Amino acid sequence: MARPSKSIELVEGHRTKAEIEKRQQAEKALLTNVEMKEWPTTKADPVAHNHFLRISELFKAIEKNDALSEPTFNRYCLMLSECEGYEVRDKKLKVIIDDLERRWQGEMEYAEYIKMVINLNKQIQTNDRLLMSKRRLLLSIEKESLMTLASQLRSIPKKEDEDYKLDPMYQLLNT
Repeated sequence: MARPSKSIELVEGHRTKAEIEKRQQAEKALLTNVEMKEWPTTKADPVAHNHFLRISELFKAIEKNDALSEPTFNRYCLMLSECEGYEVRDKKLKVIIDDLERRWQGEMEYAEYIKMVINLNKQIQTNDRLLMSKRRLLLSIEKESLMTLASQLRSIPKKEDEDYKLDPMYQLLNT
């Protein structure tokens, strides 16, 4: 698999002024110059809101805070918040199991205690399954976002058009 192109600011080595100018223009053409906005649902959720502000600032720093990325990052932040909710529920269920363990000896029958623990463990497993599916979706969004940015950079020509005409392989294939 070919490595994605780097942004012109990250490219090391000698480049002609014409190549640098052409790549800078191509990179600028990929942006709408409209800053991404936070959705009302994202803003209403404190956890999602904090994540959005952080991501927005990071993308501003690399000059990629663009409206085309808005839906992806709003959904991503909402899903991060949902994951935190599942983690909180998981901790609460574990506290309930610990509390039952302390109380079962004098207050309830052993069989009743076992049924309650089994039900709570089922809830924990269900919660874990939901959390894992959300995490898989988060990872997919992260990969897609990276690939989207990389594919944008990959579409930037690395060489000037005239350089291809001088390339022996180009000449061989076009004869």
